[in-house]
Amino acid sequence: MTAYRYRALNPNGKLVRGVLEGDSERQVRSQLRVQSLRPVEVAVANRPEPASSSGWRIPLLRPGISAGDLALLTRQLATLVQSNLPLDEALQAAAQQSRSGRIKGTLLQVRSRVAEGHTLAYAMGEFPQVFNEMYRAMVKAGEHAGFLGPVLEQLADYTEQRQYTGQKLKMAMIYPFILVGVAIAVVVALMVFVVPELVGIFAHSRRELPMLTKGLIAASDFFRDYGLWLLVGLVALVLIARRLLRNPRRRKRWHRFLLRVPGLSRLVIALDTARFASTLSILMASGVPLLEALRIAGQVLTNLVLQQDTKLVAESVEEGSSLNRALQQSGHFPPMMVHMVASGEASGELETMLERSATNQERELEMTLGTMMSLFEPLMVVFMGGMVLTIVLAVLLPIFDLNTMVK
Repeated sequence: MTAYRYRALNPNGKLVRGVLEGDSERQVRSQLRVQSLRPVEVAVANRPEPASSSGWRIPLLRPGISAGDLALLTRQLATLVQSNLPLDEALQAAAQQSRSGRIKGTLLQVRSRVAEGHTLAYAMGEFPQVFNEMYRAMVKAGEHAGFLGPVLEQLADYTEQRQYTGQKLKMAMIYPFILVGVAIAVVVALMVFVVPELVGIFAHSRRELPMLTKGLIAASDFFRDYGLWLLVGLVALVLIARRLLRNPRRRKRWHRFLLRVPGLSRLVIALDTARFASTLSILMASGVPLLEALRIAGQVLTNLVLQQDTKLVAESVEEGSSLNRALQQSGHFPPMMVHMVASGEASGELETMLERSATNQERELEMTLGTMMSLFEPLMVVFMGGMVLTIVLAVLLPIFDLNTMVK
Protein backbone atom coordinates (compact mmCIF):
# COMPACT_ATOMS: atom_id res chain seq x y z
CA MET A 1 0.00 0.00 0.00
CA THR A 2 1.06 3.56 -0.68
CA ALA A 3 0.52 6.67 1.42
CA TYR A 4 -1.49 9.44 -0.24
CA ARG A 5 -2.02 12.96 0.99
CA TYR A 6 -5.40 14.47 0.30
CA ARG A 7 -7.43 17.65 0.45
CA ALA A 8 -11.19 17.22 0.71
CA LEU A 9 -14.36 19.07 1.64
CA ASN A 10 -16.39 17.88 4.63
CA PRO A 11 -20.24 18.04 4.76
CA ASN A 12 -19.97 21.61 6.12
CA GLY A 13 -17.91 22.71 3.12
CA LYS A 14 -14.71 23.08 5.15
CA LEU A 15 -11.40 22.06 3.54
CA VAL A 16 -9.63 19.28 5.45
CA ARG A 17 -6.24 17.68 4.87
CA GLY A 18 -4.73 14.36 5.83
CA VAL A 19 -2.91 11.20 4.79
CA LEU A 20 -4.44 7.82 3.91
CA GLU A 21 -3.03 4.49 2.75
CA GLY A 22 -4.36 2.77 -0.32
CA ASP A 23 -3.49 0.61 -3.29
CA SER A 24 -4.35 3.38 -5.73
CA GLU A 25 -5.56 6.92 -5.95
CA ARG A 26 -9.04 5.68 -6.88
CA GLN A 27 -9.24 3.55 -3.72
CA VAL A 28 -8.25 6.53 -1.57
CA ARG A 29 -10.96 8.64 -3.19
CA SER A 30 -13.47 5.87 -2.43
CA GLN A 31 -12.37 5.81 1.21
CA LEU A 32 -12.89 9.55 1.41
CA ARG A 33 -16.40 9.32 -0.04
CA VAL A 34 -17.24 6.62 2.52
CA GLN A 35 -16.23 9.14 5.21
CA SER A 36 -18.60 11.72 3.66
CA LEU A 37 -15.65 13.73 2.31
CA ARG A 38 -15.54 15.09 -1.22
CA PRO A 39 -11.95 14.76 -2.52
CA VAL A 40 -10.38 17.84 -4.07
CA GLU A 41 -6.81 16.60 -4.50
CA VAL A 42 -5.15 13.22 -3.93
CA ALA A 43 -1.42 12.71 -4.51
CA VAL A 44 1.35 10.41 -3.36
CA ALA A 45 2.69 11.65 -0.03
CA ASN A 46 6.19 13.11 -0.08
CA ARG A 47 6.73 12.50 -3.76
CA PRO A 48 10.30 13.63 -4.64
CA GLU A 49 10.28 17.11 -6.10
CA PRO A 50 11.79 17.64 -9.53
CA ALA A 51 15.14 19.31 -9.58
CA SER A 52 14.91 22.98 -10.26
CA SER A 53 16.73 24.23 -13.29
CA SER A 54 17.57 27.43 -11.49
CA GLY A 55 20.12 27.50 -8.71
CA TRP A 56 18.07 29.98 -6.72
CA ARG A 57 16.00 28.01 -4.21
CA ILE A 58 14.35 29.17 -1.04
CA PRO A 59 15.71 27.15 1.92
CA LEU A 60 12.35 27.17 3.71
CA LEU A 61 10.76 25.31 0.80
CA ARG A 62 13.21 22.41 0.85
CA PRO A 63 11.83 19.06 1.99
CA GLY A 64 12.84 17.65 5.36
CA ILE A 65 11.93 17.79 9.02
CA SER A 66 13.40 19.65 11.96
CA ALA A 67 15.97 18.17 14.33
CA GLY A 68 13.40 18.17 17.13
CA ASP A 69 10.86 16.24 15.07
CA LEU A 70 13.52 13.72 14.03
CA ALA A 71 14.60 13.24 17.67
CA LEU A 72 10.99 12.67 18.78
CA LEU A 73 10.30 10.32 15.87
CA THR A 74 13.42 8.27 16.62
CA ARG A 75 12.54 8.02 20.30
CA GLN A 76 9.02 6.81 19.45
CA LEU A 77 10.34 4.17 17.04
CA ALA A 78 12.93 2.99 19.57
CA THR A 79 10.28 2.59 22.28
CA LEU A 80 7.85 0.77 19.99
CA VAL A 81 10.46 -1.59 18.54
CA GLN A 82 11.85 -2.46 21.98
CA SER A 83 8.33 -3.32 23.12
CA ASN A 84 8.47 -6.22 20.58
CA LEU A 85 5.91 -4.61 18.27
CA PRO A 86 6.34 -5.69 14.62
CA LEU A 87 8.24 -3.13 12.61
CA ASP A 88 5.43 -2.27 10.21
CA GLU A 89 3.00 -1.80 13.11
CA ALA A 90 5.57 0.33 14.95
CA LEU A 91 5.89 2.58 11.91
CA GLN A 92 2.12 2.84 11.57
CA ALA A 93 1.73 3.67 15.28
CA ALA A 94 4.42 6.35 15.05
CA ALA A 95 2.69 7.82 12.01
CA GLN A 96 -0.64 7.94 13.83
CA GLN A 97 0.96 9.75 16.77
CA SER A 98 2.49 12.42 14.54
CA ARG A 99 0.62 15.68 14.00
CA SER A 100 2.72 16.64 10.99
CA GLY A 101 1.35 15.58 7.63
CA ARG A 102 4.87 15.46 6.18
CA ILE A 103 6.17 13.13 8.90
CA LYS A 104 3.05 10.97 8.73
CA GLY A 105 3.34 10.64 4.96
CA THR A 106 7.03 9.77 5.20
CA LEU A 107 6.47 7.08 7.82
CA LEU A 108 3.60 5.54 5.89
CA GLN A 109 5.71 5.42 2.74
CA VAL A 110 8.52 3.76 4.71
CA ARG A 111 6.00 1.31 6.18
CA SER A 112 4.73 0.40 2.71
CA ARG A 113 8.27 -0.45 1.60
CA VAL A 114 8.87 -2.53 4.73
CA ALA A 115 5.58 -4.36 4.16
CA GLU A 116 6.81 -5.19 0.64
CA GLY A 117 9.81 -6.99 2.16
CA HIS A 118 12.49 -4.30 2.07
CA THR A 119 14.70 -3.52 5.03
CA LEU A 120 14.07 -0.42 7.12
CA ALA A 121 17.38 1.11 6.05
CA TYR A 122 16.50 0.59 2.39
CA ALA A 123 13.07 2.13 2.88
CA MET A 124 14.56 5.14 4.66
CA GLY A 125 17.04 5.53 1.80
CA GLU A 126 14.19 6.83 -0.38
CA PHE A 127 14.02 9.90 1.90
CA PRO A 128 17.64 11.12 2.23
CA GLN A 129 16.41 14.64 3.04
CA VAL A 130 14.90 13.22 6.26
CA PHE A 131 17.19 10.29 7.15
CA ASN A 132 20.82 11.13 6.38
CA GLU A 133 23.50 8.56 5.58
CA MET A 134 24.70 8.27 9.17
CA TYR A 135 21.16 7.57 10.34
CA ARG A 136 20.62 4.90 7.69
CA ALA A 137 24.02 3.28 8.35
CA MET A 138 23.20 2.83 12.02
CA VAL A 139 19.79 1.38 11.21
CA LYS A 140 21.37 -0.99 8.69
CA ALA A 141 23.98 -2.14 11.22
CA GLY A 142 21.29 -2.69 13.85
CA GLU A 143 19.18 -4.76 11.44
CA HIS A 144 22.13 -6.93 10.42
CA ALA A 145 23.19 -7.54 14.03
CA GLY A 146 19.63 -8.18 15.22
CA PHE A 147 19.72 -5.30 17.71
CA LEU A 148 17.55 -2.74 15.97
CA GLY A 149 15.83 -1.65 19.20
CA PRO A 150 19.03 -0.79 21.16
CA VAL A 151 20.53 0.87 18.08
CA LEU A 152 17.44 3.04 17.65
CA GLU A 153 17.69 3.91 21.36
CA GLN A 154 21.30 5.03 20.87
CA LEU A 155 20.29 6.93 17.75
CA ALA A 156 17.50 8.66 19.69
CA ASP A 157 20.00 9.72 22.38
CA TYR A 158 22.34 10.98 19.68
CA THR A 159 19.71 13.02 17.81
CA GLU A 160 18.41 14.53 21.06
CA GLN A 161 21.94 15.48 22.11
CA ARG A 162 22.58 17.05 18.68
CA GLN A 163 19.35 19.00 18.98
CA TYR A 164 20.23 20.18 22.50
CA THR A 165 23.70 21.29 21.43
CA GLY A 166 22.33 23.10 18.39
CA GLN A 167 19.74 24.89 20.51
CA LYS A 168 22.40 26.01 22.98
CA LEU A 169 24.52 27.46 20.19
CA LYS A 170 21.52 29.25 18.67
CA MET A 171 20.48 30.66 22.03
CA ALA A 172 24.03 31.87 22.63
CA MET A 173 23.97 33.75 19.31
CA ILE A 174 20.48 35.27 19.57
CA TYR A 175 21.35 38.01 22.07
CA PRO A 176 24.46 39.27 20.20
CA PHE A 177 22.52 39.46 16.92
CA ILE A 178 19.69 41.35 18.60
CA LEU A 179 22.19 43.70 20.25
CA VAL A 180 23.96 44.40 16.97
CA GLY A 181 20.65 44.95 15.18
CA VAL A 182 19.41 47.38 17.81
CA ALA A 183 22.73 49.25 17.80
CA ILE A 184 22.68 49.65 14.02
CA ALA A 185 19.01 50.68 14.05
CA VAL A 186 19.61 53.31 16.75
CA VAL A 187 22.63 54.80 14.97
CA VAL A 188 20.81 54.92 11.62
CA ALA A 189 17.73 56.50 13.24
CA LEU A 190 19.88 59.15 14.89
CA MET A 191 21.71 59.90 11.66
CA VAL A 192 18.58 60.04 9.48
CA PHE A 193 15.96 61.66 11.71
CA VAL A 194 17.57 63.31 14.75
CA VAL A 195 20.88 64.72 13.56
CA PRO A 196 19.47 66.73 10.59
CA GLU A 197 17.09 68.54 12.95
CA LEU A 198 19.84 69.37 15.42
CA VAL A 199 22.62 70.46 13.08
CA GLY A 200 20.42 71.93 10.34
CA ILE A 201 20.66 75.36 11.96
CA PHE A 202 24.44 75.30 11.39
CA ALA A 203 24.41 74.00 7.80
CA HIS A 204 23.75 77.44 6.23
CA SER A 205 25.84 79.38 8.70
CA ARG A 206 28.62 81.56 7.31
CA ARG A 207 30.93 80.55 10.11
CA GLU A 208 33.38 77.72 9.63
CA LEU A 209 32.00 74.59 11.28
CA PRO A 210 34.23 72.16 13.20
CA MET A 211 35.45 69.16 11.25
CA LEU A 212 33.49 66.78 13.49
CA THR A 213 30.25 68.63 12.75
CA LYS A 214 30.98 68.66 9.01
CA GLY A 215 31.61 64.92 9.07
CA LEU A 216 28.40 64.30 10.97
CA ILE A 217 26.36 66.37 8.50
CA ALA A 218 27.96 64.54 5.55
CA ALA A 219 27.27 61.14 7.13
CA SER A 220 23.68 62.13 7.90
CA ASP A 221 23.11 63.30 4.31
CA PHE A 222 24.59 60.07 2.97
CA PHE A 223 22.35 57.82 5.09
CA ARG A 224 19.29 59.91 4.28
CA ASP A 225 19.93 59.96 0.51
CA TYR A 226 21.53 56.56 -0.07
CA GLY A 227 20.55 54.50 2.99
CA LEU A 228 17.96 52.45 1.11
CA TRP A 229 20.39 51.77 -1.75
CA LEU A 230 23.02 50.78 0.80
CA LEU A 231 20.63 48.25 2.34
CA VAL A 232 19.73 46.85 -1.09
CA GLY A 233 23.41 46.59 -1.95
CA LEU A 234 24.19 44.68 1.26
CA VAL A 235 21.35 42.22 0.63
CA ALA A 236 22.49 41.74 -2.98
CA LEU A 237 26.07 41.23 -1.79
CA VAL A 238 24.97 38.51 0.63
CA LEU A 239 22.91 36.74 -2.05
CA ILE A 240 25.76 36.92 -4.57
CA ALA A 241 28.24 35.60 -1.98
CA ARG A 242 25.95 32.67 -1.19
CA ARG A 243 25.56 31.98 -4.89
CA LEU A 244 29.33 32.01 -5.43
CA LEU A 245 29.98 29.78 -2.43
CA ARG A 246 27.86 27.03 -3.96
CA ASN A 247 30.84 26.28 -6.15
CA PRO A 248 32.87 23.61 -4.27
CA ARG A 249 36.23 25.16 -5.15
CA ARG A 250 35.26 28.63 -3.96
CA ARG A 251 33.64 27.21 -0.84
CA LYS A 252 36.75 25.19 -0.05
CA ARG A 253 38.95 28.29 -0.40
CA TRP A 254 36.57 30.16 1.88
CA HIS A 255 36.68 27.35 4.45
CA ARG A 256 40.47 27.31 4.29
CA PHE A 257 40.46 31.07 4.95
CA LEU A 258 38.22 30.54 8.00
CA LEU A 259 40.73 28.06 9.39
CA ARG A 260 43.42 30.77 9.19
CA VAL A 261 41.47 33.44 11.07
CA PRO A 262 42.70 33.62 14.69
CA GLY A 263 39.95 32.83 17.19
CA LEU A 264 37.37 31.86 14.58
CA SER A 265 39.39 28.85 13.44
CA ARG A 266 39.34 27.47 16.98
CA LEU A 267 35.55 27.63 17.07
CA VAL A 268 35.16 26.00 13.63
CA ILE A 269 37.55 23.17 14.48
CA ALA A 270 36.01 22.56 17.91
CA LEU A 271 32.48 22.45 16.51
CA ASP A 272 33.27 20.16 13.57
CA THR A 273 35.66 17.79 15.36
CA ALA A 274 33.20 17.37 18.26
CA ARG A 275 30.52 16.38 15.76
CA PHE A 276 32.99 14.05 14.02
CA ALA A 277 34.05 12.32 17.26
CA SER A 278 30.48 11.91 18.47
CA THR A 279 29.26 10.51 15.14
CA LEU A 280 32.23 8.14 14.85
CA SER A 281 31.63 6.89 18.39
CA ILE A 282 27.94 6.15 17.87
CA LEU A 283 28.60 4.45 14.51
CA MET A 284 31.28 2.16 15.93
CA ALA A 285 29.15 1.36 18.97
CA SER A 286 26.40 0.31 16.55
CA GLY A 287 28.69 -2.16 14.81
CA VAL A 288 29.65 -0.16 11.72
CA PRO A 289 33.20 -1.03 10.55
CA LEU A 290 35.84 1.62 11.28
CA LEU A 291 36.62 2.53 7.66
CA GLU A 292 32.95 2.93 6.75
CA ALA A 293 32.34 4.83 9.99
CA LEU A 294 35.19 7.22 9.15
CA ARG A 295 33.75 7.84 5.69
CA ILE A 296 30.26 8.54 7.03
CA ALA A 297 31.43 10.61 9.99
CA GLY A 298 33.54 12.75 7.67
CA GLN A 299 30.43 13.73 5.73
CA VAL A 300 28.81 15.35 8.77
CA LEU A 301 31.57 17.98 8.86
CA THR A 302 30.60 21.36 7.46
CA ASN A 303 34.14 22.52 6.65
CA LEU A 304 35.35 21.10 3.32
CA VAL A 305 39.01 21.24 4.36
CA LEU A 306 38.30 19.12 7.42
CA GLN A 307 36.22 16.79 5.23
CA GLN A 308 39.26 16.29 2.99
CA ASP A 309 41.37 15.60 6.08
CA THR A 310 39.00 12.84 7.19
CA LYS A 311 39.33 11.19 3.78
CA LEU A 312 43.12 11.21 4.19
CA VAL A 313 42.70 9.80 7.71
CA ALA A 314 40.56 6.95 6.33
CA GLU A 315 43.16 6.22 3.65
CA SER A 316 45.95 6.13 6.25
CA VAL A 317 43.96 3.75 8.46
CA GLU A 318 43.20 1.55 5.46
CA GLU A 319 46.93 1.37 4.74
CA GLY A 320 47.60 0.11 8.28
CA SER A 321 48.19 3.27 10.29
CA SER A 322 46.61 3.74 13.70
CA LEU A 323 43.73 6.18 13.99
CA ASN A 324 45.49 8.49 16.43
CA ARG A 325 48.57 8.74 14.21
CA ALA A 326 46.43 9.52 11.16
CA LEU A 327 44.58 12.23 13.08
CA GLN A 328 47.86 13.70 14.33
CA GLN A 329 49.30 13.86 10.82
CA SER A 330 46.30 15.90 9.69
CA GLY A 331 47.26 18.80 11.95
CA HIS A 332 43.72 20.10 12.35
CA PHE A 333 42.36 17.79 15.02
CA PRO A 334 42.81 18.98 18.63
CA PRO A 335 45.75 17.37 20.51
CA MET A 336 43.47 16.33 23.38
CA MET A 337 41.28 14.40 20.95
CA VAL A 338 44.34 12.67 19.45
CA HIS A 339 45.62 11.66 22.90
CA MET A 340 42.21 10.32 23.95
CA VAL A 341 41.93 8.31 20.71
CA ALA A 342 45.40 6.85 21.36
CA SER A 343 44.32 5.91 24.87
CA GLY A 344 41.13 4.34 23.53
CA GLU A 345 43.02 2.28 20.95
CA ALA A 346 45.47 1.06 23.59
CA SER A 347 42.73 0.11 26.06
CA GLY A 348 40.24 -1.25 23.53
CA GLU A 349 37.64 1.37 24.47
CA LEU A 350 37.84 3.59 21.40
CA GLU A 351 34.09 4.28 21.29
CA THR A 352 34.04 5.44 24.92
CA MET A 353 37.08 7.69 24.51
CA LEU A 354 35.65 9.24 21.33
CA GLU A 355 32.42 10.00 23.18
CA ARG A 356 34.38 11.59 26.05
CA SER A 357 36.42 13.59 23.57
CA ALA A 358 33.25 14.91 21.92
CA THR A 359 31.79 15.83 25.32
CA ASN A 360 34.97 17.66 26.35
CA GLN A 361 35.12 19.59 23.09
CA GLU A 362 31.46 20.60 23.31
CA ARG A 363 32.01 21.79 26.89
CA GLU A 364 35.09 23.74 25.82
CA LEU A 365 33.17 25.22 22.89
CA GLU A 366 30.37 26.32 25.20
CA MET A 367 32.87 27.96 27.57
CA THR A 368 34.61 29.72 24.69
CA LEU A 369 31.33 31.07 23.34
CA GLY A 370 30.35 32.21 26.81
CA THR A 371 33.65 34.08 27.19
CA MET A 372 33.28 35.71 23.79
CA MET A 373 29.72 36.77 24.53
CA SER A 374 30.70 38.19 27.92
CA LEU A 375 33.36 40.30 26.15
CA PHE A 376 31.10 41.23 23.25
CA GLU A 377 28.36 42.79 25.37
CA PRO A 378 30.49 45.49 27.05
CA LEU A 379 32.22 46.19 23.74
CA MET A 380 28.86 46.91 22.14
CA VAL A 381 27.94 49.19 25.04
CA VAL A 382 31.23 51.05 24.61
CA PHE A 383 30.62 51.31 20.86
CA MET A 384 27.12 52.72 21.36
CA GLY A 385 28.40 55.15 23.98
CA GLY A 386 31.15 56.29 21.62
CA MET A 387 28.68 56.87 18.78
CA VAL A 388 26.32 58.87 20.98
CA LEU A 389 29.23 60.89 22.41
CA THR A 390 30.46 61.68 18.89
CA ILE A 391 27.01 62.90 17.83
CA VAL A 392 26.60 65.00 20.98
CA LEU A 393 30.04 66.60 20.57
CA ALA A 394 29.36 67.35 16.90
CA VAL A 395 26.18 69.18 17.92
CA LEU A 396 27.63 71.01 20.92
CA LEU A 397 30.90 72.23 19.41
CA PRO A 398 29.25 74.92 17.21
CA ILE A 399 27.14 76.01 20.19
CA PHE A 400 30.27 76.44 22.28
CA ASP A 401 31.77 78.57 19.49
CA LEU A 402 28.67 80.81 19.49
CA ASN A 403 28.89 81.25 23.26
CA THR A 404 32.54 82.21 22.92
CA MET A 405 31.65 84.90 20.31
CA VAL A 406 28.88 86.34 22.53
CA LYS A 407 31.27 86.70 25.43
